[in-house]
Amino acid sequence: MSANAPLPRWADVVVLPLVNLAIALLVATLVVAMIGQSPGQVMTMLVRGAFGSERGLSYTLYYTTSFIFTGLSVALASHGGLFNIGAEGQATLGGLGTGLVALWLSSKLPAPLLLPLMLVGGALFGMVWAAVPGYLQAYRGSHVVITTIMFNFLASTLLVYLLVNRLKAPGNMSVESVPFGPAAHLPGMHEALAWAGIAWPSSPLNLSLFLALFAAVGVYAFLWHSRAGYRLRAVGSSEGAAAYAGIRPRRQIILAMGLSGALAGMVGMNEIAGVNGKLLLDFVGGAGFTGIAVAVMGRNHPLGIVLASLLFGALFQGGAEVGFEVPGFSRDMVVTLQGFIVLFSGAMAYVIAPAVAALIQRAGRAHGPLAVVHPSEAPHG
Repeated sequence: MSANAPLPRWADVVVLPLVNLAIALLVATLVVAMIGQSPGQVMTMLVRGAFGSERGLSYTLYYTTSFIFTGLSVALASHGGLFNIGAEGQATLGGLGTGLVALWLSSKLPAPLLLPLMLVGGALFGMVWAAVPGYLQAYRGSHVVITTIMFNFLASTLLVYLLVNRLKAPGNMSVESVPFGPAAHLPGMHEALAWAGIAWPSSPLNLSLFLALFAAVGVYAFLWHSRAGYRLRAVGSSEGAAAYAGIRPRRQIILAMGLSGALAGMVGMNEIAGVNGKLLLDFVGGAGFTGIAVAVMGRNHPLGIVLASLLFGALFQGGAEVGFEVPGFSRDMVVTLQGFIVLFSGAMAYVIAPAVAALIQRAGRAHGPLAVVHPSEAPHG
């Protein structure tokens, strides 16, 4: 590996994010010290708030679930050469689809039939909402970054209109739909564990966590172990070369955006079916934008996205505990910490990468090159 050689894949996915995270935390502790707070107390409280109790862990995993969906959404589009900034709007439409299915059918179908339909409804709404910007880029030349930003505002406005004028419960001053029937409730983790005889505190954490993990496995299998995924990644690597090889880039652009939107739309199962039990405003809560940071830090790899989602989930939950327990430490400081992580994982990542590559190269020279033995030359017996 030469001095200017790129990082090995394992180092880019594992080592570089860890180095970036360590630097971000170091800078954050310096800032905490500069404002007169104890870095040790703040970091200890943050970790304890996120992982130090069953309830804190549950909230961390609840946030993690939505971030996995939106992080996978951004990552899949990125592998197709697209920067999807519209996961927030696609998650909003996905929640709308999930909620509409629940409103129409929760009094007619049992939960085993209704919940899969709600999942499909959310994924389809998110898919269609994302496929429109994909079509506009593929066939009309409109840049997907611009159109997905615009579609975020359109999604929010559409939800407001429907809730105010069509779905709001009569006589209710709150801008929200009528509650769903019991069949539309996705069981919470504490309920599922209670069935197994395990006591667990009540929290928003629900079974959609397993849907998110399954989605991560599915995205990995699709991208690296299917022909369709190979075609999509080929277009993302070089549209011209892919076209020369017989792949139709326009179809892949629409496919990438459609699948990306479907993943974001699954957020509705976590927030609408698993927690709120009704449609309401701003249930996404910025998870779509956080998904961009998650995908960047996770290097667009499903495993990295799961780990980065867990980190941001811990920051959200632990930060809330720090803001409550540490006098004079505001929620804004937690946002600052998140900003440092995004900065060093995104904008500064490849400023740090050459130094990491040099250290790996030096370590390889110190231990000597690893010999690769051909199977025919391997010793027998």
